[in-house]
Amino acid sequence: MPSDKETLLGMGFDPARVEWAIKATSGRGLQPAMDHIFENEGKPVPDLNAVAESSNPSTAAQPMNEDDEDDLAALQSLGVKGAAAAAAANATEAEAKSIKCSECGKVFKNTALANYHAEKSGHDQFEESTEEVKPLTEEEKKQKLADLQAKMAAKRAQKAVQEAQEAKANEAIRRKSGKDMNKIREELALKEAQKEAEAKKREKLEDARARAAVKAQIEADKKARAEKAAMEKALREGRADPGATAPVDVPKPAAAAAATAGTAGRDFKDTRLQIRMSTGGPPLTTTLSSDAPLREVAEYIAGQNLAVDVDTVTLAQHFPRKTFTRADFSKSLRDFSDMT
Repeated sequence: MPSDKETLLGMGFDPARVEWAIKATSGRGLQPAMDHIFENEGKPVPDLNAVAESSNPSTAAQPMNEDDEDDLAALQSLGVKGAAAAAAANATEAEAKSIKCSECGKVFKNTALANYHAEKSGHDQFEESTEEVKPLTEEEKKQKLADLQAKMAAKRAQKAVQEAQEAKANEAIRRKSGKDMNKIREELALKEAQKEAEAKKREKLEDARARAAVKAQIEADKKARAEKAAMEKALREGRADPGATAPVDVPKPAAAAAATAGTAGRDFKDTRLQIRMSTGGPPLTTTLSSDAPLREVAEYIAGQNLAVDVDTVTLAQHFPRKTFTRADFSKSLRDFSDMT
């Protein structure tokens, strides 16, 4: 790739002014050097040894994109003072005064411009031409330069608008992602709240069950004390035993249980029960109404042992030997006393 100096010389600029521009801009690039040449076009070239290198950051070289390269090619076609000297030099070389692209017909006054066209267009067929590229007048140069500067400004403005649109689209994507994350967090929080509510509900049910068991135990103790007092009174007065016992075995859920109804009297209001668990341990004693269904026995056992479920309790009596079905749970204790 040709250097900045070679490119400027190939464009037809005066060599002395090229040297001055490169030194004055500290070799910071092609565009600053061209700006210096145009700005000092009417001034005489000073002694280069006395020229101080510029340190102005505003003239620092800027990287060129593809659009700027197109503008550079247009600028190169402007030519400056010294184009006549270049044309005179070319006239000394045979009769060829320019280079022509055989594919598109464009004519270039030097090899540098032809090479640049080949890189941009991909064309590779060139030939020498006797057609002379006439330099632009001063007015045409100024107008062309103004047009190119306006074009470059429009392209930069268009690029700024495009970048703003891309930034807006990226912001929309970012916000959407944030909303999706918030939705996921809300769903997780809702699930956690549901789990906590279910756990509290289970705790309340267990508390209610425990309170019911305590209440049932208190009632059973009261009835047991009342029956004991009544029995002792009947014995003292020589009357018959006011109650009968009925041993019952109750297992954990899904295990077998046995309950034996004693010689319960048909005319007694309450029935005293002695319940023996098939898993062992001391028997449970309680007194229930003789008209109470057998299911109340299962409920009493479930209230005493939280590991037992009412719907899985199995009851049986030893004599006469009988295992009660679910249909029997609706019958009263008096019905089973009549069978003994």
